[in-house]
Amino acid sequence: MPEIARLEEKIGYVFQEKELLEVALTHSSYANEVKRRTKYNERLEFLGDAVLSIIVSDYLFHKFHLPEGELTKLRASLVCEKTLDLFAQKIGLGEYLRLGRGEEMTGGRKRPSICSDAFEALIAAIYLDGGIERARSFVLPFVTAMLEEHATPFRDYKTLLQEIIQQNPEERLSYVLIEESGPDHDKHFVVEVHLNSNVIGVGEGRSKKTAEQQAARRALELMGK
Repeated sequence: MPEIARLEEKIGYVFQEKELLEVALTHSSYANEVKRRTKYNERLEFLGDAVLSIIVSDYLFHKFHLPEGELTKLRASLVCEKTLDLFAQKIGLGEYLRLGRGEEMTGGRKRPSICSDAFEALIAAIYLDGGIERARSFVLPFVTAMLEEHATPFRDYKTLLQEIIQQNPEERLSYVLIEESGPDHDKHFVVEVHLNSNVIGVGEGRSKKTAEQQAARRALELMGK
């Protein structure tokens, strides 16, 4: 299959077990049409979803000092169908798929659900063939490029502020909770960020950590960052 070699070149990984890649590229509609028993990519998609989740979760955990809720939202935006379809488009994955005639005729190669599922199956195939680090090397360039394209919503303001302040070792940064109100299911927090004894930012949010992030953002704005 010359197509296999072209795809391997695109993704920067050569499979030892070529069948894994072929299965990852095979949609159930193709398997249902051929007479012989043919494996298709739904099982690989299941595994790929889990592998993708751990790779992205691990990366975000170490990269961004954000509260759990914000990390969850960020991960969800990176592993959703729309994003995975964009990743698939970047390597032209749709053109390599094995589809049934019906799917072929109705635009299956460009259907987001099919392409995003195949991308997850491809991740699983790489994982099974080469291990988690090979899968990580494949996935992370897509993730980091997406984060850079949409950098503003994902900025970790507390870390950015800390890095700036650390340039002057004598300066001390602290966060002070000045108000907490509302019932347990709808809390409201107000936090000040102090540079030594001076208030340089105030933030609000439904969690203390979110309020701290907002306070740091205001402080960075004050500094022109």
